[in-house]
Amino acid sequence: MARANNDTSRIDDLLASVTVDLVGDLSQTLQEKSIRVERILLELVRPDPVQPRRVLPENIHLRFHNNHITPTQALRELVQLVQIAARQRGRPFNNVLELLPNGNDEREDDAEIKLSPEEILLRDLVNLAITIRDDGQVNPLTVVDVSQGVTRLFRIETGERRYWATWLLRDFIPGYTGDGMIPCIVIPENRSSVFRQAKENTARSGLTAIALARQVALLLLTVHGYEIPAYAVDHDFYRQALNLDLRGKREYTDLVLSAMGGMGKMQFSQYKALLRLSNEALEIADRHQIEEYRLRPLLAVAPEYHAEIVQQIVDFNLSAKQIKELCENDGSPVEVDDERKDLHPAALKIAKATQSIQSTSAQELARALMLQEGDAALAKARLQALRKLLSETERYLVAE
Repeated sequence: MARANNDTSRIDDLLASVTVDLVGDLSQTLQEKSIRVERILLELVRPDPVQPRRVLPENIHLRFHNNHITPTQALRELVQLVQIAARQRGRPFNNVLELLPNGNDEREDDAEIKLSPEEILLRDLVNLAITIRDDGQVNPLTVVDVSQGVTRLFRIETGERRYWATWLLRDFIPGYTGDGMIPCIVIPENRSSVFRQAKENTARSGLTAIALARQVALLLLTVHGYEIPAYAVDHDFYRQALNLDLRGKREYTDLVLSAMGGMGKMQFSQYKALLRLSNEALEIADRHQIEEYRLRPLLAVAPEYHAEIVQQIVDFNLSAKQIKELCENDGSPVEVDDERKDLHPAALKIAKATQSIQSTSAQELARALMLQEGDAALAKARLQALRKLLSETERYLVAE
């Protein structure tokens, strides 16, 4: 976990330089000798591991940045996830181009079709890839030169979606004729700016409430002198910002709020508070792009209930009023009375699982059993034992 850096001179220099980046004209900025535009080999460019906006699902994101998988393998895993989701909904595909809308397919106009977040993500990346193929890379990426000696390396400051779309075009879309290069605005490492990145993020659509919470955290950590790592971090890294605010850094308040798209102090604090959600709740809410106002009531609820409530928000598309009522009724921790103390914890877990039965399909349960047991015969044996237990339980309920 990053620690605070007491030397504020670097922060002051950074903030002084970034003011121009936030308001200056791009053409004037590019005239500076320290900034250049060039075409860079795709393999030499890497996304920012602490970038608040998640392009890939969290699990793939972490494994990629921990160098467990390559960019091509990361995209292949994403495609496989989407293929599973599409097959479950009766829309199997073999080529990613089949995800694009087909004017001759009447199902495309069916309002009942609901795509999973991964399907939407991959479809958007394919659309962007086709645009790059047909029209060229109109907007260069902004990258920071983090080369060490003779080893050249560039970290993306803005434009990660264009990066992944280019990889998709190169490795997954037939007929690629490019040279493996990508146009980039190259910035020296001492001119890199979390503020410029924040302004780019908030200026574009699609930034989720959770991503905005991570963006708030990065800005607070920066102005308080924390070192921003160049490796993948977990949720606890961003949660350090829960103990920070702008009261002691008033000279940076306007700059920070401007980088967040001009939001007010109260809204800034509301986004920061979302970092109190449990890890699983954060990931589900980010994946399904749940708005801040719908997540706010969960902060009054014990963390062990967060993920379950967020999943219900997704499954039943609950309104803010319904979420508030749900949190008020079920949110506070239940005191364990004498009667519960006599029950085996496993019985309480099974009873609790029955409340989520409507949000679970038979196919999903079968997959979960296979993941747990690793053997179809053993999974069936577990189901038979459960069926017997439920049958006997029903007799007791009738007797009562």
